[in-house]
Amino acid sequence: MLPTCNSHETDRSAARPATSAFRRGHARGAQRAGATRSTPASNFVRYPRPVTKVFLEIGEIELFYPAPLLDNMVSSSSQPARGRALDEFKRRLGTRPALLVRSPGRVNLIGEHTDYNDGFVLPMAIDRATWIALRPRDDGKVALHSIDFNQSAEFPVSDLSRGGAEWAEFAKGVAEQLQRVPVTLKGFEGVIATDVPVAAGLSSSASFSLAIARAFHAVSGFPWNSAQMALLCQRVEKERMGVNCGIMDQLVIASAHDGQATFIDCRSLAVQPAPLPARHAVLILDTKKSRTLAGSAYNERRAQCEAAARVFGVKALRDVSAEAFRAGEAKLDPLIRRRARHVVMEDDRVERAVTALRAGDAKAFGDLMNASHESLRTDYEVSCAELDEISSLARNQAGCLGARMTGAGFGGCAVALVEEGRAHAIASAVTAGFSQRFGVQPAVYVTFPSGGVSHEAL
Repeated sequence: MLPTCNSHETDRSAARPATSAFRRGHARGAQRAGATRSTPASNFVRYPRPVTKVFLEIGEIELFYPAPLLDNMVSSSSQPARGRALDEFKRRLGTRPALLVRSPGRVNLIGEHTDYNDGFVLPMAIDRATWIALRPRDDGKVALHSIDFNQSAEFPVSDLSRGGAEWAEFAKGVAEQLQRVPVTLKGFEGVIATDVPVAAGLSSSASFSLAIARAFHAVSGFPWNSAQMALLCQRVEKERMGVNCGIMDQLVIASAHDGQATFIDCRSLAVQPAPLPARHAVLILDTKKSRTLAGSAYNERRAQCEAAARVFGVKALRDVSAEAFRAGEAKLDPLIRRRARHVVMEDDRVERAVTALRAGDAKAFGDLMNASHESLRTDYEVSCAELDEISSLARNQAGCLGARMTGAGFGGCAVALVEEGRAHAIASAVTAGFSQRFGVQPAVYVTFPSGGVSHEAL
């Protein structure tokens, strides 16, 4: 297995142009009227710092938007979320904020359904994030306004009882977990803006929880430890929100390095940066299909994996090598065998993927992405027609090295590694082909790996 090393606890104080979203939103269509101008797609260029782009087709006219149009959100402004947070703070409070927090979303490049098996994953933080413009308060209260939900919430850190907006429960949960450490918390008032698509499998809720944790860190002065904060925010999901999630989302958001994917050992929580190939970009392909079956299927698969681990006499499937699995797979029920085979081989694929990245071998990495999708489709059975089609469409374009579903499955997003210079053409072809088959226009995002959660003094 690959060696692992501990995360560098770096205070990344420089904010970066980016944006993100909360997982749960109101079911409403994209409010496209807010995008007042568009730029022709022929103007697709590489900016001095990579910025996120979205391609859409409307009839025969293809449009390029510098920022994504958000589904399930109130706001649809094309203004970057950073600027929206700053402007709304000044409008509401009459002054500039003292601090600005940025917490990215994430996409998993390879290593699906391995995290809760104590295995390996290779996600990256993306260049869109939750932003909180804030200033400290001396009365121990937290007052928040979400631009994208058009809702406000206020609570004292001494009373974290339930009630009010669901997104605010994440903030209360973070405060609750921090006080269990224990740390002494100060209050703050902040304005939140975000542009990670909701319910698309890009970890909008983990992005928000880490943003709140970083805000408390900034105003209260307690030490920041990436692994500790990731575990703390994971407990918020499990205990406050009732979501039995793995650690991947929180840990990559807490510890990512700019320009790098993050190799995570989900047992030890050790992380290592892994460079993406030069002159390549990542496409996030949002099918717009809701993941309605993901919750029940997740619980079923988790139980099946635990059953397989018991047969092998190990704590988790991470402890079963590919060779040991082949030697002992006949002992497993056929269904359990398929589930276990995916997990064991996926761990092996992640390790080989990291080796490929470090060697600069984009083709080998792409081949592993393709194999991962096939395993998720046939052995783990968490794909769907939409994910299969959008991955296949990308895979069949010149300049695409590999594509696979990402996230829990049954909907949401796929991810592809592409040559940067062909990203525009691939995005356009995928959009056209998917729309023709399903009558639904997917969202296609070109993104680059960003650093983890950070804050800056203004």
